[in-house]
Amino acid sequence: MSVFLEELLGDKLVTGGGEEVDVHSLGARGIALLGLYFGCSLSAPCAQLSASLAAFYSRLRGDAAAGPGAGAGAGAAAEPEPRHRLEIVFVSSDQDQRQWQDFVRDMPWLALPYKEKHRKLKLWNKYRVSNIPSLIFLDATTGKVVCRNGLLVIRDDPEEGPGSRPLPTEGLEFPWGPKPFREVIAGPLLRNNGQSLESSSLEGSHVGVYFSAHWCPPCRSLTRVLVESYRKIKEAGQKFEIIFVSADRSEESFKQYFSEMPWLAVPYTDEARRSRLNRLYGIQGIPTLIVLDPQGEVITRQGRVEVLNDEDCREFPWHPKPVLELSDSNAVQLNEGPCLVLFVDSEDDGESEAAKQLIQPIAEKIIAKYKAKEEEAPLLFFVAGEDDMTDSLRDYTNLPEAAPLLTILDMSARAKYVMDVEEITPAIVETFVNDFLAEKLKPEPI
Repeated sequence: MSVFLEELLGDKLVTGGGEEVDVHSLGARGIALLGLYFGCSLSAPCAQLSASLAAFYSRLRGDAAAGPGAGAGAGAAAEPEPRHRLEIVFVSSDQDQRQWQDFVRDMPWLALPYKEKHRKLKLWNKYRVSNIPSLIFLDATTGKVVCRNGLLVIRDDPEEGPGSRPLPTEGLEFPWGPKPFREVIAGPLLRNNGQSLESSSLEGSHVGVYFSAHWCPPCRSLTRVLVESYRKIKEAGQKFEIIFVSADRSEESFKQYFSEMPWLAVPYTDEARRSRLNRLYGIQGIPTLIVLDPQGEVITRQGRVEVLNDEDCREFPWHPKPVLELSDSNAVQLNEGPCLVLFVDSEDDGESEAAKQLIQPIAEKIIAKYKAKEEEAPLLFFVAGEDDMTDSLRDYTNLPEAAPLLTILDMSARAKYVMDVEEITPAIVETFVNDFLAEKLKPEPI
């Protein structure tokens, strides 16, 4: 376990009081669950989360008191033996050390040292963190993600007291491991005419789990397109169903929005089931469409992009492609982490297709390697032709007009890596990718 933790976190962490803690000691303490808390001192939502997280942290660990010094901090009381051992590590995006120090001072958990900016950035990229606060729980032994949306865990954590639900320390509510979709979705589902169906009716079907809300303009726009996609898929004889998981702020808004939808929904009143689905798929923003196979396994988390790119639904159920052609609808994925982008000097589809074939074997190899470790690939792969989107991207990243041009763009780090050669070969691409992953390349600022 300590090997995984040291690879992830380095050698040293610090307490709120500034004392160094050996990462190796976490393994010796038998830590079973690691929470990575991504945040910033300047964020009011982060300050609010820290307060509720401190109480959760104390209850789950069985600490005598929550607050400065409890648990990991200086002066902590001797730990009892809780059923589940938890540690949290704060991963900051602060640019000012004094503000960072003031913020972590009251934290009862640990933090990556301020100076570890490169490691922090790697963690933000590894777990595709796009907004703050964000809380991700990992199995401290295997490194597998237990829960991507820990904010919901904290929100739903019952307070101790008479009549409360069982505490997470009893292992009943806290998501110690991802549950299968069929277990989380179990229960009645609604149609907008009031008809109720059991979730068992989904057996044998592909399923789209649609997280959306009426108050969200992009959601309403996607819903209009998705209604047509749903109709086309059903008319083609495919077994497909969509489950609407509402993020509306009132039942009245839910009913108004759901009246436009021909598919099923989790009842608005079943807040616990809606929350469990959000936790299961680590939803951090809407609209999100998760597409599942008939066994309940995820085919793609990018259902929104697929629906917009494939209006005729010819590629349903939208199995992920190793290499994507950059477009207006999928350009948002450039912000999810480092992306290899091969720019080609032609609007001809044949040129783009040849470029995709060139980098596809390398992309497939990288994806397979990380899938075997049950991790997300550290790179997305794109081919960019000549269009307004490509021109905007070149301007924004200050790239030369040369083509072919092989690049890796890391938007969150505001860094780029450029390979400007006359001919791009598979060997050049593979060396470029491997050198990037081994941190041998020198970044240029974006």
